[in-house]
Amino acid sequence: MSNEPVVLLEDVSFAYQGVPVLEGVSFAVREHEPVCMVGPNGGGKTTLVKLILGLLRPDRGQVHVFGLPPQRARLRIGYMPQHIQCDLQFPVTVMDIVLMGRLGQGGLAGLFGWHGPVDRRAALDALGELGMDAFANRPFRALSGGQRQRVLIARALCCQPDLLVLDEPTASVDTLIEARLFEILHELNRRMTILLVSHDLGFVSGLVQNVICVNRRVFVHPTSRLTGDVIRNIYGTDMHVVHHQEQTRD
Repeated sequence: MSNEPVVLLEDVSFAYQGVPVLEGVSFAVREHEPVCMVGPNGGGKTTLVKLILGLLRPDRGQVHVFGLPPQRARLRIGYMPQHIQCDLQFPVTVMDIVLMGRLGQGGLAGLFGWHGPVDRRAALDALGELGMDAFANRPFRALSGGQRQRVLIARALCCQPDLLVLDEPTASVDTLIEARLFEILHELNRRMTILLVSHDLGFVSGLVQNVICVNRRVFVHPTSRLTGDVIRNIYGTDMHVVHHQEQTRD
């Protein structure tokens, strides 16, 4: 393991049209350290993710991913957004969706999407990890919400990332699939760093070690100290936390 943080933010602030969204944010995410970001809607979680991905630049402070500006580290990041921005009637297969994760790789194939055997093998492997390889040739529009969610995670895995960023991975997923997803992410964490964004504090409590609490300012807490007072300060109300340690593999 490297001692250099995978993600490092130092005194980062950002505002939209003069309205502060994040102020004085500093934290580090270490290699293979599973971390979750929680906070109310409008608290700055999405903005923070976009800064880490290099889609936004901070007004003040520094953001580094693998010791580089985020724009130069993108090929090492797999990202699953919270919402699907596509026309579900467009005639694409599951394989077409997952292969999008190979775009941006070196050479003309990565630039124009001329996917070869190596790309298709990576896509099938990613689908296999999510239990979706049998659906490779199915129309994406024919899947359930939970199945689409797993395909989008497979797309993020297809680039074989060192950092996996998942925004609300348990949305549209039933309890049984959520338990399986918990196991998958636990296994993936052995070979990559995982950053989750989630409102599901029960899911968070069993998987991650530290929680990044975001509401304009940022505080980092170990899950063992995610008390009622801390949650009320983040959300302004009570939230239920269910611990899932019994599902975690040694």
